[in-house]
Formats: sequence, C-alpha cells, structure tokens
Amino acid sequence: MTVRRGWIALLIFLAVIINYIDRIALSIAAKPIVSEFGFSPVQMGYLFSGFLWTYVVCLIPLGLLVERIGAKRMVGGGIAIWSAATALTALAGGFGSILAARLVMGASEATTFPACGRVIRDWFPERERGFVTTLFNGGSSAGPALGAIVTAALVSSFDWRIAFVVLGAVGFIWLAAWLVWYGAPEQAQWLPAAEKAKILAERNGTNAATVHPQPSSLGYLLSQRSIWGLVLTQACLVYTAYLFLTWLPTYLQSTRELTTMNTGYLTAIPYLFTIVLGLVIARASDRMLSSADIQAGKRRNFIAAMAVLALLILLAPVVGSLPQLLVVLTLVLTGCTTGAGLNFTLASDLLRNPRDVSRVIAITAFGGNLFGLIAPIITGYVVSGTGGYTWAFRIAAALLLCGCLVTLTMTRRPVKPQYA
Repeated sequence: MTVRRGWIALLIFLAVIINYIDRIALSIAAKPIVSEFGFSPVQMGYLFSGFLWTYVVCLIPLGLLVERIGAKRMVGGGIAIWSAATALTALAGGFGSILAARLVMGASEATTFPACGRVIRDWFPERERGFVTTLFNGGSSAGPALGAIVTAALVSSFDWRIAFVVLGAVGFIWLAAWLVWYGAPEQAQWLPAAEKAKILAERNGTNAATVHPQPSSLGYLLSQRSIWGLVLTQACLVYTAYLFLTWLPTYLQSTRELTTMNTGYLTAIPYLFTIVLGLVIARASDRMLSSADIQAGKRRNFIAAMAVLALLILLAPVVGSLPQLLVVLTLVLTGCTTGAGLNFTLASDLLRNPRDVSRVIAITAFGGNLFGLIAPIITGYVVSGTGGYTWAFRIAAALLLCGCLVTLTMTRRPVKPQYA
C-alpha cells in the first residue's frame, strides 16, 4: 500500500475512532452520572443502547442514499451532527435529555460504515481490502481504548460535562481535514496517474472491466442467501462487541473495585492489543487467499475461527487474577471485532457489482447493530436479576457459536448483479 492510499485508510480509521470514542464516553462517565442522577442498572442499560435505536433505523435508508449523495458529503455531514450531539450532552439535566442526545448521535453515526465501505471498494485493490477493512473496523477497538483513557482523564481532572464538550470538538477537527483532502480516486488531483491506474484496474479483481450502472434493488439483495448469512453472522459477533463496549467499564469496577481512572486504563488494554492482533489476522487473510479464493468467499473460514476464539468469554467469570482476565478479554475482543471486520470484507468479496457495496454494508451493519442494541439492555436485566455477569456471558457465547455455523453454511454463493 502506498502512502497516498494509506492516507485514505488513516482518515476513515480515525473517523471510526471518533465514532467509538463518543459511543463509549457514557460508559466511562457512568459512575459520576449515576451518582448525580441516581440511575438504576436498567436505566443505564437503556442509555447505553439508546444511540443504537436510531442508528439501526437509519442504517439502511442512509446506505441507499450513499450512491446519490456521495461518500464525502455523507461522512462529513454525519460526523458534524454526531459531534454536536456529543458536545450538547454536557447540557443534560436528566434521563430524557441524555437519551435525546444519544438518539441524535446514533442517527448521524449511521452514515459512517455504509459510506466508508464504498470508499474502501473505490480506493483499494482486492488484495488490500482485508487489511484496510480490518484497520477501518479496528477503529471500533482503538476508539474505546483511547476513549476510555481520555474520557477517564477528563472526568477525573474536570468533570463529566467538560469531557463531552472536548470529545465533541475533536470531531470537527477531523471534519476540516476530510473536507480539504478527500475525493474519489478518479477526481483526486494529488493522486499520481500510475497509482490511479492501478486502483481502477485492480479494485474489482477479475471484474475490473465490467461496468454495472445500476445498484441492485433492496428486494433483490434480501433474496440472496449469502446476504442473510452476512447479516446473521454480523449480528452474532456484534452482540458480544457491544456487551463489552457498554458494560466492560462497569464490569471491571463492580468486580475488581477500581477507580474511574484505573478503569479507563484497564479498559484500554484489551482494545489496544486487539487492534494489533486483528491487523495481523486480516493481513494473513489477504496473503493466504488467492484472488479466486477471495471471490469464492473463502474468507469465511477466518471469520468462523474468530467466532470460536471469542468463545473464551465463558472463562471471564472464572479466571482469578486481573492479568488473566485481561488476556481473556483481549482474545474475546479480538475474535468478535476482527470477525466483524472480516465479515464486511467478505461482503465486498462476494459482490460482483461495486455499486451494491454501500447497500450491503448497511444491511450487514443493520443486523449487527440490531443485536448490539439489545445486548446492553439484556445485560442490564441479567445483571439486575442475577447479581452477576455469568449468564450474560453465556448468552453471548451461544450467539458466537451460531455465528460460526452461519458463516460456514450461508455465505457460499457470490452475489451477481441484478442488472447485468
């Protein structure tokens, strides 16, 4: 990968980092917020998942609009709105106002994955897509890692309201860079002619010369077995990812009696290691698979292996020492987040029409985030009802096993263009 393509990869990676920093901020600031407002575990479960309600509702409509509006405006508009919503959380006076800010944040964050999925398909040859997509999705690990430390430091040094203002401002700094530098490879003036030719020739594999002027209809895509395999696999993997994203800081505080600052550091450790492990695994999937294997969807085998790795979540309630727990959490996060990232790559691998990518990414993300939406709520009820996290982790493990079986059996057919 050249420096110029690396710059595009970095931009979208940072967008997801900011996205997830803003998502986890409420979890890190939960202790002082609960202290101030007296929220119950069930109320916090609803607040943790609130942004996902509108996120899920908006994913597919916004995914359908990417081809019309364009990735640049879609991503830029989204980050402007969600960053404003994050900053305005500082003005909240209770449950209703915090929930309202989370709902606005969720709707605007729904722009990121569908639009950036198209960016990856446009900018990167097929043998680079696994690495870049995992790096992009790795923002879902880097964001919580950085967000945990930065938010904890801001809350400890100032208060939770100042933390939300600062985090909201970061998004507008990124937006300025995006508006100045991003463009499609066909129009990017700073891209050398040789590199532009390479991108245009190799980004669609053996189908590089094929032109499909119309994206497939939503009905057609939903009639494809492989699309449902992608959706269900994502759902099973993302459930565990969101369980950790929303409840991990509270879990560490309640089971290990940690301060807010220590919780921030220890929450960051598994996420940071996950980024490195995920990129190594994704690079292996690019290197070990031939072009024919990629287009046949054999990346599914890596996804199944990641789901099996994440089954180590069953060990979390029984390990004794904190270092052992951090190792288990790291491997679980590596499995569910890397598997989810590779599942997006598999979607691009299976699609023969590049104009279907943003739509299928949106549909796939919808399935994942629908389960992500219920994960913090179910966990809140389970913790409230049982007084512990064991059954919450068992539910996640059952879904991970289902995800492994689904990806191996339901994603075996490439998706041909509807309007060939």
